[in-house]
Amino acid sequence: MLREPAVAGRFYPADPTVLRKDVEAFLSSSEPAHESRVIGCIAPHAGYIYSGQVAGAVFARIEVPSRCIILCPNHTGRGHPLAIMKEGGWRSPLGIVPIASDLAARLAEGLPGLSQDSSAHQSEHAIEVELPFLQVRNPEVKFVPIAIGTGQLLILESLGEAIAKVIQDSQEPVLIIASSDMNHYEDDASTRVKDHKAIARILALDPPGLHETVMSESISMCGFGPAVTMLSAARILGAQKAELVQYATSAEVSGDYSTVVGYAGIIVQ
Repeated sequence: MLREPAVAGRFYPADPTVLRKDVEAFLSSSEPAHESRVIGCIAPHAGYIYSGQVAGAVFARIEVPSRCIILCPNHTGRGHPLAIMKEGGWRSPLGIVPIASDLAARLAEGLPGLSQDSSAHQSEHAIEVELPFLQVRNPEVKFVPIAIGTGQLLILESLGEAIAKVIQDSQEPVLIIASSDMNHYEDDASTRVKDHKAIARILALDPPGLHETVMSESISMCGFGPAVTMLSAARILGAQKAELVQYATSAEVSGDYSTVVGYAGIIVQ
């Protein structure tokens, strides 16, 4: 099964030469002297003109191993609430990214609630936009896509536990990526206040606290489910700290401070 791009030419360039040049520019604009091996990260998934700088800051800071698990929200509402693809690959303008089928199979075995469901991924952009960054950083990368369409804390924590178990049993490093934007469509000042309340819980490595804060403060962080899941897995895997690499809002590009979206790039070690 080969999943075709859904948002190439809209969220990012469809031309491979232009796309590679743009991704390399986002990576090099903040690349540090050394890269860190991390357990997980949070990276935004908006159009590159808005969030590419933040995503690039994250992926420039970390080692990208040959296998990744990418968790994303289900914006379309299609398919199963815990939807995995276990075989095949995803086409990107930079080439085909294979699914790590062995890793996906073990995850599905470890959590029966994970359902093989390509329909949840067909039009969903939130994993697709991460792939060119991974391809540029590691051309040999394979991944497991999981779309999360539930906000139930116990389910998110159970998925995190299953991911941690599979990684503990793996012979190779596996990076967990939570694809998420932050608060949506409020003014810039309000968005920054809300976002930093959520970010504080992430930096505290507190998945239930993040869940509670998002719910009680009405923070429209689309990927809070993936973030809670990633943090739950990271804690089991021995995470010691989280770091906010970069934060921005769409106003910094659009100039419109009345209605913005927030973007946070975070690494967890």
